[in-house]
Amino acid sequence: MSTAEQPSRRIVLAAAVAAAVTGTAGPAAAAGTAVEADTDRSPRAAARQVDYRAWTSYTDWRGGTAAGTRAVAGSRPGLVIGTPAGTTEYTDPHTGTKARWEYATWTSPVHRLAVPATEVIASWNAHTPAGSWLQIELEGTYSDGTATPWYVMGRWAAGDQDIRRTSVDDQSDGRSSVWTDTFAIDDPATGLRLASYRLRLTLHREPGTKVTPKVWRAGAMGSDVPDRFTVPASEPGLARELTVPRYSQELHVGQYPEYDNGGEAWCSPTSSQMIIEYWGGRLTPEQLSWVDPAYTDPQVCHAARFTYDHQYEGCGNWPFNAAYAATFDGLQGVVTRLGSLTDLETLIAAGIPAITSQSFLKEELTGAGYGTAGHLMTVVGFTADGDVIANDPNSPTNEAVRRVYKRREWENIWLRTKRYNASGKVVSGTGGVCYLYFPARPTPRQRAALAAVGVR
Repeated sequence: MSTAEQPSRRIVLAAAVAAAVTGTAGPAAAAGTAVEADTDRSPRAAARQVDYRAWTSYTDWRGGTAAGTRAVAGSRPGLVIGTPAGTTEYTDPHTGTKARWEYATWTSPVHRLAVPATEVIASWNAHTPAGSWLQIELEGTYSDGTATPWYVMGRWAAGDQDIRRTSVDDQSDGRSSVWTDTFAIDDPATGLRLASYRLRLTLHREPGTKVTPKVWRAGAMGSDVPDRFTVPASEPGLARELTVPRYSQELHVGQYPEYDNGGEAWCSPTSSQMIIEYWGGRLTPEQLSWVDPAYTDPQVCHAARFTYDHQYEGCGNWPFNAAYAATFDGLQGVVTRLGSLTDLETLIAAGIPAITSQSFLKEELTGAGYGTAGHLMTVVGFTADGDVIANDPNSPTNEAVRRVYKRREWENIWLRTKRYNASGKVVSGTGGVCYLYFPARPTPRQRAALAAVGVR
């Protein structure tokens, strides 16, 4: 995200959503109607105002409704193309290229939200070899019993040789809309909420080939975070710092301007690369061979290219970053919301850093030296006083990336949903959004920490 204090291109909170142009979204072919439902109505889930649900197991993939897909077992169960359901044409809006693809679909069971939601963000982990890509969609039922259309939440490939990964604009039914990567109720003040949803995956491949995408995690986070300018203060409970690589986006200013004007806007992929490498993810010289050898930290350039959303025209698409992280062996990535710094302390205690999204005026975060309408940084620990240790990519050098921010200031700018911008206008905040990257096989302690913050 840009670090300038200016109106953000992302409109994620429903209170800030204006009326949208009605759009349509459809898969290559309609999937069958799902009748199976599941739910998690634990008191903790309700208290958290967030409900994250994912499909990851062989049993999960055997459920739902399949049209040409099949579940595969093994150490990392997933979903692949079995016998294609048919063929379809797709014209890439960013290249004009028209191509025919075989496709197969899988539709999840209906998930009844423990927290009837004003917003839903889908995320997924997949492998898409050359000659393949996937689309993920969401359909829901409102609290009044009526249904949403099928909304496209992303068209994605790990590479960019077949299609340009993209979000889809102009999707609305007059009651809800999709803004880049976020489904949002247009006017939460009416009391309307999303009560349940199902996801649909459409896997594509070149006709006549055996290549197939493989999806091993698909899920969504629904939330109903109340409007608030301030949030309750949490008590410090941990003093620990994780050793996470430090990268500055500012070292890349002017590099590859075709990806959101270069490094000045690369806070999201820079943060992603820090945590990927913390978990041992490395890019090979061959993968980095396209980067100008004169550029330092070429892996940051690579992360920007392979998280870039060609419709949003930026590298800050939250699910695209999580999906990029999961292209590295042994990693998973999700987008969710946390409820407090206590949640972050739980993760840090288990060795799991987090990428957080926040917006603030310069004077609201002591020591930052800038204001932002939307910025990502990596939380790596807490001081003995409970202050936040963050790897902030908006720093002049890699060495300067480590920052210590006052606990109360940082907690509020991250968790609030309303704020005043430099002009005194009320605008939205991100309400605790974060990316979590963690091992495909977490330790028992890591599993417990993730479960404590609602991620399984």
